[in-house]
Amino acid sequence: MIDNSEINKILAVLEEMEDEQKAAHLLSEFNKKTKELGELVLNKEQNLDHSEWKKLCDNAKEQVDSVIAEILNS
Repeated sequence: MIDNSEINKILAVLEEMEDEQKAAHLLSEFNKKTKELGELVLNKEQNLDHSEWKKLCDNAKEQVDSVIAEILNS
């Protein structure tokens, strides 16, 4: 998961971005992807078997990591 220091770093980068629309878009994507991952981790869809659940979690984590990388490289 993402710890508070990493979240603070992400928010600092977004706050310092000159392109406010891009920052808002990236923050929205970050929120969306972390929510999706959180819901999977909490296993809200209990009809999934473990292998399906693990695959979805891994995919969601990759998407969160991708958004974080995009933010930090901006």
